[in-house]
Amino acid sequence: MKPYFKLRYLPAAILIMLLGSILFSCANMSRPGGGPKDETPPRYIKSKPMPDTRNYNETRLELEFDEIIQVEKPNEKVVISPPQINNPKIQAQGKKLRIELQDSLLPNTTYTIDFSDAIVDNNEKNPLAGFSFSFSTGPQRDSLQISGILLNAADLEPITGMLVGAYSNLDDTAFTTIPMERIAASDALGHFTIRNLKEGSYRIVALKDANRNYFFDTNTEDIAFYDSVVTPYAEPHVYADTIYTDSMTIDSIAYLDYNRFYPNDVLLMAFNELKKTRYMEDKSRKERNRLDFIFSSPHDSLPVVTPLNFAPDSNWYVLEKNITNDTLSYWIRDSLVYNIDTLAIAMRYFRTDTLNMLTPYSDTLSMVFKAPKAKKNNKKKQTAENDSTPAVIPTVFAKMEINVSASHDVNKPVPITFTVPVDSFNNSAFHLYEKNDTVWNIIPDTTYTLRPDSLVARTYLLSYKWKPEGSYKIEADSMAVYDMYGLHTDKAQQEFKTKSLQEYSNLYFAIVGVTDSAVVQLLDSSDKPVVEAPVVEGGAEFTYLKPGSYFARLFIDRNGNGKYDTGNYALKQQPEEVYYYPQELELRAYWNVEQDWNIYQTAIDQQKPLKIKKNKPKEEEKNNDDDNNSSRNNSSGGMFGGNSGGMGNSGFGGASRPF
Repeated sequence: MKPYFKLRYLPAAILIMLLGSILFSCANMSRPGGGPKDETPPRYIKSKPMPDTRNYNETRLELEFDEIIQVEKPNEKVVISPPQINNPKIQAQGKKLRIELQDSLLPNTTYTIDFSDAIVDNNEKNPLAGFSFSFSTGPQRDSLQISGILLNAADLEPITGMLVGAYSNLDDTAFTTIPMERIAASDALGHFTIRNLKEGSYRIVALKDANRNYFFDTNTEDIAFYDSVVTPYAEPHVYADTIYTDSMTIDSIAYLDYNRFYPNDVLLMAFNELKKTRYMEDKSRKERNRLDFIFSSPHDSLPVVTPLNFAPDSNWYVLEKNITNDTLSYWIRDSLVYNIDTLAIAMRYFRTDTLNMLTPYSDTLSMVFKAPKAKKNNKKKQTAENDSTPAVIPTVFAKMEINVSASHDVNKPVPITFTVPVDSFNNSAFHLYEKNDTVWNIIPDTTYTLRPDSLVARTYLLSYKWKPEGSYKIEADSMAVYDMYGLHTDKAQQEFKTKSLQEYSNLYFAIVGVTDSAVVQLLDSSDKPVVEAPVVEGGAEFTYLKPGSYFARLFIDRNGNGKYDTGNYALKQQPEEVYYYPQELELRAYWNVEQDWNIYQTAIDQQKPLKIKKNKPKEEEKNNDDDNNSSRNNSSGGMFGGNSGGMGNSGFGGASRPF
């Protein structure tokens, strides 16, 4: 009997309801307004071939889902292992996903397609996170896995979308000469799983692959490498699935066998060797008497500059440079030279060639000065024919500024700045006074220093142990300083007061896990360093801090140079280790805070506070208040062990007290 004969005998009411339901579903492709939001991702139904099929040698695959899907950024998010030189064609058509591989298939190889979160439903864009599909071109399917997390070494940020690869070739040069054998991509939180590995031992690496050749051949690429050789394995486990009849009553317990894959805690710390391509990034002549050059990266030598359309003496300029030789200013001494509108020079410097090597390069440059347009003077010109008063030529002084505010910090020097380079500086022409009651008493010059700033050009620093709430005055005699053009400064003076102790907070970290050769940085809410201090005998001290909220980061200063150093793959040198204090620090005015900090207490992937973490779970972004911030960071040991808690309800494990 045909199906429509059965419909005839249904009760009329049921038939009407059925037809109405069909019409309603056809007319309403999306959820009705006011209904619950769809938060369910698409569900895999079937495919050709079926998952884990063996002896499959076709390059076309088709997967079907339970609803209409889209695939987002397939060339970025979808990763195929072994890696493909040519991008596959990936298209969503209704409920189906069609994949066509462009590379020839290797024999006896297990292929894995990791979709990350690329597959989403059509309406709400709910992602099918962590979905992967595999098949084998031979009679065996490799099934071992290696998992872990990928963090940025300098700030412990989870890295998304970086390739993580495995080499069965254990030679250190494999990473720099041949493509990775198996690959995966780190997800939104930095987690990765390299799937379908053969039995054996592997080296694990990660690569921000700029040129898509799947190995590290460009020293500007971000990389990571695991120090130890890894041997994956599986152990059988049993999963207990409890079925409840209601919220309190257990109906039954089903025991399911499955394999757990190890290692599942590989920690990769990504870094850049900072071997940037070197070239001239900018050149300018904003002032007649100065030529400015900026290079893209540092170098240990300076350019050689040769004049082409002028012939000054050998001492025709004064050079200002930063410590890395990538920001240079050439101040021209001779007015006959700098009054030429276009100066032609030849510059010989090192730049990166097409083989990624630093080689000498000669450049011919035209440095043009364009004078600003003169302002129009609408006033009538005054004739001087009947004016018998002789003209007075004002004295031109070298410009000097004593840059101190009316309320000065007690722990900072006073900067004295100049507009052009200094030729001679007479320290004895500067005088420092302190006010006692109403009398200005001179301070002996043996108790303070006045010397050039090593970091800021044309700046001198006057350093003294200022007293809180003190009154001070700086005086400079006339002709205290001569600039490179022979102009001298006029006499000057500046009075100022220092802040009181009630305007500051002090912080001391008692650190467990490191006694020296480490540096602690206090950070603002954007994860930028505000001030830093070395760890001395297991502690780091910060004085005269502005009250407010801070975060803290520590790095192991292995070479003792006082700055953070990156890694080097050729030397098998990892970047210096970084740790975060896992909570926000609230410092109040006129308080000393003593804080205990065990750098190993919290798991490394759980240390960075969510408030300053840029790459965080979406659900936690929506509900990231201060109270929940610390509890989420310390509620679990994380992927890499560590203990949680012990911080106290106030957020501080130490003690706070007034000065």
